[in-house]
Formats: sequence, structure tokens, C-alpha cells
Amino acid sequence: MAEIKANISGTVWKILVQPGDVVEAGQEVAILESMKMEIPVTSDYGGTVVEVLRGEGEFVQEDETLIRVEP
Repeated sequence: MAEIKANISGTVWKILVQPGDVVEAGQEVAILESMKMEIPVTSDYGGTVVEVLRGEGEFVQEDETLIRVEP
């Protein structure tokens, strides 16, 4: 199982996928907000979203897993 991780510490502004969605490598799956900037999070993997671990409005640390994908 592949994990999509936060690339910075910040607040989850928007989750763009749900469990069951098919994603492609390079696709935006979430947007983080840090210091009033929006930072997209992209998937390094293609596959099906299995689990979304963090919700909108939650604070996350850099390298924290946000989404799990089954290749």
C-alpha cells in the first residue's frame, strides 16, 4: 500500500479525493494551507484511494500520512 504524505506542516484546507476514487501519478489529492499560502499535495502513485486519514481543518506535520492508495 502506498502512502501520500504532507510535504509541509500546515492545515488541511481541502481534500480532493474520497475512498474508492482512482488517482493517477501527479494528480492533486489535497491542498494544505501554511502561512496563508495554498500548497498542493500530489500523488506519486496511480491507484485507488483506500483511506483518507486526515480531514479538512486538521493540522498535519511534514511527512505525516494523509491518504493511502492501493496501486
